Amino acid sequence: MKALVLTEARTVSLADHPKPAATAPTDVVVRVAQTGICGTDRSVLVGKFPAEPGVVMGHEAVGTVEEVGSAVTAHKPGDRVVINPTLYCGGCPSCLRGHWDFCVNKAGTEVGLDLDGAFAEYIRLPERFLHTLPEDMHFDRAVVVEPLACALNNIEAGRVRAGETVVVAGGGPVGVVCAMAAQHHGARVLLTEPDPYRQELCREVFARDFGGRVTVHTPDAPALAGQGDVVIDTVGSLLEQCLAYAAVRGRVVIMGYNSNASATVRPLEILQRGLQIIGAGDYNSRLFPRAIELARWLPLERLVTHRFPLEQHEAAFAALAAAPGTPYSALKVVLVPE
Repeated sequence: MKALVLTEARTVSLADHPKPAATAPTDVVVRVAQTGICGTDRSVLVGKFPAEPGVVMGHEAVGTVEEVGSAVTAHKPGDRVVINPTLYCGGCPSCLRGHWDFCVNKAGTEVGLDLDGAFAEYIRLPERFLHTLPEDMHFDRAVVVEPLACALNNIEAGRVRAGETVVVAGGGPVGVVCAMAAQHHGARVLLTEPDPYRQELCREVFARDFGGRVTVHTPDAPALAGQGDVVIDTVGSLLEQCLAYAAVRGRVVIMGYNSNASATVRPLEILQRGLQIIGAGDYNSRLFPRAIELARWLPLERLVTHRFPLEQHEAAFAALAAAPGTPYSALKVVLVPE
């Protein structure tokens, strides 16, 4: 099959790769319909997040079941499914306590990072990490379910309540999904984004159906200072900025993944303003079915602005400013094997 493989030089290369087969009893092989490019994928290519050279990248995938192992009961060939790429072993101390998101046996199980992922024609996973889609949910909406699960995890960690003000820092796809989910929880949402092109894309996404409860601002807008009951850093490098956005007794949630980021904070300020800094980690897989249900009510497909075949992967990543000197020219980019 064709697949996009990470090279030693932190680029992706289209390669002939062995097609996976259902060799274990619980294996399911999925024919990939489309896979979203995640901010984590971009971070790998620009040196902000680690991954294993030689791995097939990609993890935000939807498709159709192609083959199942002998013990699979929840899925059958032809089922339309969405992939939950946050794997867990089920037997370590964290998993036995129900903290699947903090499984200690992560090595070799990070889909698209050190376990072959979904920038390919096929992917194989154990059946418990696949979820059948509602019959009326289009793949264009379902391909954003995994980012929605990430958003729900951080919104719940921040204890967002109806009537509160939520500041979302970063107008990329995860920021937009966070804003949608927070608004669905009854919050007033202020979203910040420095890139003019993405600002306009965000305004288009929220132009209808959101009743003016989501507004888009530049990061230095005076209206943001001290406003956030909850502030979510979807970029992973904006902690200091987010602390300035937080209201007294505000909660600041660090969501974005950036292994190069650091921040300087003043403990006295955190103490005197009663601030909380929260790290939610990966989502617990119990959230995934809830994300599928919530997706019924959110126009997630509006995030998808571009789609490319695997052969045009360079253009796909360039649209996300992954190449040096290239600006953003997309919101959510989807790769299609065919």
